[in-house]
Amino acid sequence: MATFPVYFWLGPLRIHPHILFESLAYAIAFRLLLRNVRKDSISASQRGSVMVGGMIGALIVAKVLVGLQHIDLIWQNPQQLLLILLQGKTVVGALLGGLIGVEITKKIIGVNQSTGDVFVYPLIVGTGIGRIGCFLTGLSDRTYGIATTLPWGVDFGDGISRHPTQLYEIIFLLILILFLKVRSKYHYQNGELFKFYLVLYLSFRLLIDFIKPEFRPLLGLSAIQFACLLTLLYYRQTIPQIFKIKR
Repeated sequence: MATFPVYFWLGPLRIHPHILFESLAYAIAFRLLLRNVRKDSISASQRGSVMVGGMIGALIVAKVLVGLQHIDLIWQNPQQLLLILLQGKTVVGALLGGLIGVEITKKIIGVNQSTGDVFVYPLIVGTGIGRIGCFLTGLSDRTYGIATTLPWGVDFGDGISRHPTQLYEIIFLLILILFLKVRSKYHYQNGELFKFYLVLYLSFRLLIDFIKPEFRPLLGLSAIQFACLLTLLYYRQTIPQIFKIKR
C-alpha cells in the first residue's frame, strides 16, 4: 500500500507530488496555449493582455472561493486564514476568475469577439495533470472523497477507504476531451467550445462534490458547488446546444 504523500526523488532532492505535478500542469498547459494562439484571430498584444487579465482574475477569485470553501475551518481557528489563502486554491475559482478577468480585459481593450476556445484543451490537460498531484498528496490536499466500501476505495493513510475523487475527475476529463473532439467536428460558433467545456466541467463538479466531505452551508451546497450552480444558471441556454448537432 502506498504511503501518502508519494514523494519523488531527483538525486538527493525530495520533491513533493503537489509541487511537481502543479508545475508540470502549468508548464504543459501554457505550452499548449502558446501553440493554439498561433492560429488566433486577434493580435498578439491583445492576446497577451487577455491572458494577463485572465491570470489576475484567476488568482483573485481562486483565493476568495477557497476561503469561502473552508470558512468552517477558519471560523474554528482564525489563524488558519493566512495559511489557507497562501496555500489553498480551487480549479473552479481559478476558472471563473479567469473568465471574469478575460471579459473585463476585453472590455478595456475593445475586443468584441469570443476568445475562449484556445484555452479549452490547455485547461483540461492542465487540470488532469494537477489532479495526479492532488491524488498522490493524500489527505493534506483535501480533495479526497467520503468513505466508501467500493473495491477501488483508497486509504490515504488514516485507515479509511475513501472515494478517489481525484481519479474520478481525471477519467471525466479524458472523456471530456474525446467528447469535445467529436463535437468540434460539427457546426459550432466561435466561443461555443469554451462554453461547452465550462458547462460540462462545472456540472461534473457540482455532482462530484456531493461525495466530498465538504462544509455545505448554502442550501446544502458547498461554496464551490454554489458557484457552479450560479454559473450553470447563467449559461443555461448553452446546455441544449451542447448535444444539438448541426452539419
